[in-house]
Amino acid sequence: MKNPWRLGSFSEALTLTLATIRFSSLRRFSSAPTSTISINKVTKSNFYSALEDLRHHVRDAAFVALDLEMTGLTSAPWRDSFDFDRFDVRYLKLKDSAEKFAVVQFGVCPFRWDASKESFVAHPYNFYIFPRKELPVGVPSHEFLCQTTSIDFLAKYQFDFNACVHEGISYLSRAQEAESLQILISACEAECSKLKDVEEIPLMSTFDLLFTERMKNKFQEWLDGLLRSTCHGDQLAGTNDGSTPQFLTTFFKLRPAVMLNGFTSHQLRLIQLVIGKHFKDLTYVRMTSTNASGQRIVVYTDSENDKALLLEEVKKDFQMEVEAKVKAAVGFRHVIDLLVSEQKLVIGHNCLLDMAHIYNKFFGPLPPSIAEFASSVHKIFSYIVDTKHLLKSDHVIQNLMRKKSTSLSSAFALLCPHIAFTSVNTDLACGSHVKVEIEAEETRASSWNSGAKHEAGYDAFMTGCVFAEVCSRLGFDFKLNSSSTDFVKDVRLQSYLNLLYLDWNNGTTINLSTCSILPELNPQNSKRKYPPIIFSNIVLIWGFSVKLKGSELKDCLTKVFGLGSVTSIYFLDETAAFVQFSKEEFVSDFLLLKHTLETEQNDPLVVLHPLAKLLENGKTQAADYEAYKQLCSSPISKILFAEQAEAVGFRWTAKQEPRKVTKNQGTDNIPGLSKSVTEQKVNALKEGHNHLSCDQILDALYAAESLRSKRTKTM
Repeated sequence: MKNPWRLGSFSEALTLTLATIRFSSLRRFSSAPTSTISINKVTKSNFYSALEDLRHHVRDAAFVALDLEMTGLTSAPWRDSFDFDRFDVRYLKLKDSAEKFAVVQFGVCPFRWDASKESFVAHPYNFYIFPRKELPVGVPSHEFLCQTTSIDFLAKYQFDFNACVHEGISYLSRAQEAESLQILISACEAECSKLKDVEEIPLMSTFDLLFTERMKNKFQEWLDGLLRSTCHGDQLAGTNDGSTPQFLTTFFKLRPAVMLNGFTSHQLRLIQLVIGKHFKDLTYVRMTSTNASGQRIVVYTDSENDKALLLEEVKKDFQMEVEAKVKAAVGFRHVIDLLVSEQKLVIGHNCLLDMAHIYNKFFGPLPPSIAEFASSVHKIFSYIVDTKHLLKSDHVIQNLMRKKSTSLSSAFALLCPHIAFTSVNTDLACGSHVKVEIEAEETRASSWNSGAKHEAGYDAFMTGCVFAEVCSRLGFDFKLNSSSTDFVKDVRLQSYLNLLYLDWNNGTTINLSTCSILPELNPQNSKRKYPPIIFSNIVLIWGFSVKLKGSELKDCLTKVFGLGSVTSIYFLDETAAFVQFSKEEFVSDFLLLKHTLETEQNDPLVVLHPLAKLLENGKTQAADYEAYKQLCSSPISKILFAEQAEAVGFRWTAKQEPRKVTKNQGTDNIPGLSKSVTEQKVNALKEGHNHLSCDQILDALYAAESLRSKRTKTM
């Protein structure tokens, strides 16, 4: 059986596509019962027209709902979300996911309140995006991972991979835009410097000598004729093959000029050398183009000041062209810039990962810590509501949900049945639910498609509908409060603003406004599989034999530290596990004991030790919880955690050196340990007695070494 966590290239993942979506013709939908809605499908061909429409809809919106579809979630099984993830570790996993996987679909749905209809009007957009390389220099080609389970999931819901790859809208982050602009402008300045300072080219061949002399005569004839005011358009006319003129008299920026055609790059360099060396009133320039194939021309200037002015004009043209090309390459980020500039209330569902992707793809590298991330996101989007947090935090909504799943599709079906299903009674729906109308523009019918769940545009629409319905249940009166400002100022929504689920397993949230971590709101409602987690009591063990079961691992440890010393064990994979002890000191005791046993591995007594089964393959490693954070922060992602630690080069070293017994040291010199006690503990260790303390076992090992040294000395 193939490993389901195997990651492949995007081209490999495309083979999982089941079919492309076939869409119906456009029609106008309202809050009448229907199972599908019209979604505006946006690709690079209709992006800018759709962007202009979106600008108007966002400006008029009370709130804007977002949703993203990605190529994967976790780059390795141990990077999944666990109950044992501390908040800073959970962020590192989110960061890894956002950095490694791509966003292929971006849903945006503005909701505007229409007082005349007493309903919301939604405009759902489904943007296909693809990180295509649009600039010849600057930002390197994007690379990203595809998780086969995620690609298969998209294919199951008929994701149009062809539209994504061939028609997807490319983008640059703000950091990439600044970097590209700087590189291209520097290249521009370097090109302009070459026009001023001509590099000497050694004329090695007879052909070069004859060619330069011929060019010198040609331009001298043209210049003489120009100065005599007898210059005609065909004065320098000549062809390289009898059809295309090599020299064509024209004007460049109101100055007489000669356009050069059909020359090789080497010949053009020779012409530039001739112009720079023999003609002070002629200037060799390249017409604006960021590629190497820009048209070369020779321009007449009547003075040094005129020449300097010409070069400055050429430089400005280059810079303007560079800025235009970079702006065009910004692509989909124009949508993000629009949302940021309008500062509307943004709605998402379990959207912390979405926010990490948005920051990474459209702003710059993710910050190293969760506090910096929260602060940065809050500066971009001042008002965010996570509907998943909203559904799980209010008791009124919890009762309404009847303990059902808080997934987006479940919440939409339960709270908005008049939109989700065709069988609901229309009159009842209109009277008890918030009405939502989809407004499509007839002039662009070809770009509208029938949406379905797990399509980003449709999921954004569902998210907005759920939010509107929850607000209604909380007592929000849309007739009196219909703008984005009204929403964020309403006291009933204040307690839910800017709170995002950091880890839905344990209910931890992050407050973007204060950059603080908040514990679970209703811990009594949580059905935990494990006792309360104390991170300082956790030790991470990896590299042990795949044959070692959880019960055997616990048995090894409790024989040393006593019954009840291990409160929980959680396996990251088949050779790595978290062990939570009942006391914090057991962590350091275990790590020092393991270190001691490994240094005394030639001692036959070690074989009898209860931990021998855990250490038997010689590859077992262990560390405290901080090591787990260190390994999660690495950009490397190996499938097994043991492989990850090896790839990172991590190896725990004892912070405290174990006590050593020299060969000349007798048992009577070991503080607090008499000979009789020593022999008793050594015998107990040999017999494998249970429930010895860590100190007792260490003392026994030290005593055994002392006895062996003493016997060696007396022999």
